[in-house]
Amino acid sequence: MDNDVKLVSGAMVALGVATAALVVLPYLQVRDIKPPPQLKGYTSAQLRGREVYIANGCVYCHSQQPRDRNFGPDAERGWGRASVPADYFYDKPHLLGSMRTGPDLFNIGARQPSLDWHLGHLYQPRAYVPGSIMPPYGFLFDVKEKADPGERVISLPPDFAPKGMVVVAQPRAMDLANYLIGLDHTYPAIDSPDAKR
Repeated sequence: MDNDVKLVSGAMVALGVATAALVVLPYLQVRDIKPPPQLKGYTSAQLRGREVYIANGCVYCHSQQPRDRNFGPDAERGWGRASVPADYFYDKPHLLGSMRTGPDLFNIGARQPSLDWHLGHLYQPRAYVPGSIMPPYGFLFDVKEKADPGERVISLPPDFAPKGMVVVAQPRAMDLANYLIGLDHTYPAIDSPDAKR
């Protein structure tokens, strides 16, 4: 009986220490964070695009958290400065990601600000990045003989365009592209080690 009490007591102490270290302390560190003045909230179209991003599992291959120079060459790759907690003020849920099968998207809107590029890349990634292993998201587009008024026809390289047809972006493709263009964190971050250099 005495050993059972010691075991349960030890387990409770370990659980309490782990909870304090992994939940309470991080919460105390970030609870009063305010968004940087340059960080803008998402538009309605970007929020819908964010849902498309989540629904299609983009977070499984792309991160949105460039690391500090001491932890990796993310800045040299052109992914931007290291992220700080305030950068994610409007992100619920946070889409940090842990895999880097594809490039980090924290600043993809600054690196690729072209809506045409994003739409074409979503339709056929290898047309824009040779050797890419990203799957094409053709189901976000319609291939038809002629576009209806107001539809966005995407411009593809000749080798990837369907012969005699046009590729039209569906609204969810437009929203996803707008979300990706909105990922632009090129403003300076006060509490970033890279910003102090």
